[in-house]
Amino acid sequence: MIPLAKYGIREMLAATGVCGALAVVAALTFPPAAVLPAAAWACVMIFFRDPPRRPAEPDALLSPADGKVVDVSPVAADSMLGVEGVRIGIFMGLLDVHVNRSPLAGTVERITHSPGGHLDARCGAAAERNESTAILLRCRWAGRSHPLLVRQIAGLVARRIVTDLRVGQQLAAAERIGMVKFGSRVELWAPTELAGELAVSVGQKVRAGRSVLARPPAGDRQEAAQ
Repeated sequence: MIPLAKYGIREMLAATGVCGALAVVAALTFPPAAVLPAAAWACVMIFFRDPPRRPAEPDALLSPADGKVVDVSPVAADSMLGVEGVRIGIFMGLLDVHVNRSPLAGTVERITHSPGGHLDARCGAAAERNESTAILLRCRWAGRSHPLLVRQIAGLVARRIVTDLRVGQQLAAAERIGMVKFGSRVELWAPTELAGELAVSVGQKVRAGRSVLARPPAGDRQEAAQ
C-alpha cells in the first residue's frame, strides 16, 4: 500500500465522500459512468502519496522537493539568507510528490509567512510576488554555524501552504517539513560554505530527501572529515 501524507487528510476524506456518492448515483443510473468518480478519487490519493525517503548523503544539501530545477542564481549578503550564497528553485508539477523535506540536519530558527498573489510557479516573478513561507534553519558544518533557508511558494493552482514545524525544533536530514498543495515552487537558499559545488543544473529532475543539490567545497569536506 502506498503511504499517504497526513497533510492531506481533509482533502482525502472530502474526495472519498464526494466521489463515493457520485459513484453510487452513477451505478444506479448509468453504471459505466461510475469509473469517472473512481478515477478522480484515485488521482487525489496519488497526489497525496508520501513514499519513504532515506538520504544517500546526509552531509550534502538535499533537495527539499520533488520536481524540476527551474532556477539557479546567486544571492547577495543583504538577502533573506543574510550571507552570500546560491538560490535553487524547484517547480513541483501535479504528478510530483508534494511532501517537502529538510535539506540538511539543523534547528528551526524562524518561520515567516508572507501573503501574496498566485502566479504560475514556473514564472520568475512568482518567487517574489506569490504567497510564501520562509523557513530559516541553523545548521552546523565543520564546527561552524550556517544559515539555510527553505521557501515554500504557492502557485497558480496551489492555495495552501502547510509548514509542519515549530521554532526550536531539531530536524534530521530529509525529515518531513510540510507541503504545498496542488502544484507549486520550493526554493533552497544556501551559503557558499555549504553549496560551493553545485550538483544540479536547470532542467534536471530531483527528488526530496534523495537528490543532492550541492556540496561544500572539497577542501571543507576534507577538513570536516579530519
